[in-house]
Amino acid sequence: MTTASSNLPQVVLDSFSERSIQCIERLQAYEPEPFDFDLSQYPPNKTAAVLILLFERDSELQVLLTTRSKSLRSHPGQTALPGGKVDDTDESLEHTALREAFEEVALPLNSPHVHTISRLRPFLSLYKLLVTPIVAVLTDPGLLEHLVPQESEVDCIFSHPLYALLDPSIMSQSKQPLAELGGPDWPYETEFHNTSDSKWLHETLYRMHRFRSTNTPIKGLTSDILLLAAQIAYGRGPAFERWAPGQLISSDAIRASLHEWTKKGDATLDESQYAKLNVKELKEA
Repeated sequence: MTTASSNLPQVVLDSFSERSIQCIERLQAYEPEPFDFDLSQYPPNKTAAVLILLFERDSELQVLLTTRSKSLRSHPGQTALPGGKVDDTDESLEHTALREAFEEVALPLNSPHVHTISRLRPFLSLYKLLVTPIVAVLTDPGLLEHLVPQESEVDCIFSHPLYALLDPSIMSQSKQPLAELGGPDWPYETEFHNTSDSKWLHETLYRMHRFRSTNTPIKGLTSDILLLAAQIAYGRGPAFERWAPGQLISSDAIRASLHEWTKKGDATLDESQYAKLNVKELKEA
């Protein structure tokens, strides 16, 4: 298992379709823009990492997902990427994401078929966690047959086409049945994709995206993370309006949250840096 982000050997890349190879190469080449403030000042107990584990099925990239246990206090019964908070013993964010995947779904920690290839920019969760997505590629999909959900944390394990985050209509071609339209896992009138805008940080709007799947809907932070991953991988934007009017860009949302921790005495941020916070639409990928 590769634990530091690195380029895949050509012999490994050759096992993928040409389209998937191009996606992997774009993800490997991705470098997030640096923040103009000190991200290390974010409270350590409020940092986390999640794993975007990609594999190929029918020449298309799929992403591994879970449905969280309904007994959990936070986000019960919701779709998630394997991941969690950083432990003091974790060597890196990559280690955090892989450790959590082992604990949640029994993804082997030392598998030669799991290769981390990139680290995406961090995201801010509803509970002000600073979440860093780690992208990894699984070169032996047969490994998926041996995954086991950890009963106290995970209800089930499933997957979703990465490209469907950009064009949800392709789910009409799904070989597996989707969640029932109008049912408990998709209680919306729209067929594949649903959005709503609500107020979040500093009374700015946040657009919630929901994607119909074979299981629970992909929404919130998980959909935000996968949207970015898909935009980078396929080199194009989504087939729908991504952002709410005046939605905070990622760096400004994190800056605002860091400023709040500063006022609580948990971190330090210069007022001149906080003053740079602006409201505008985010244009990415």
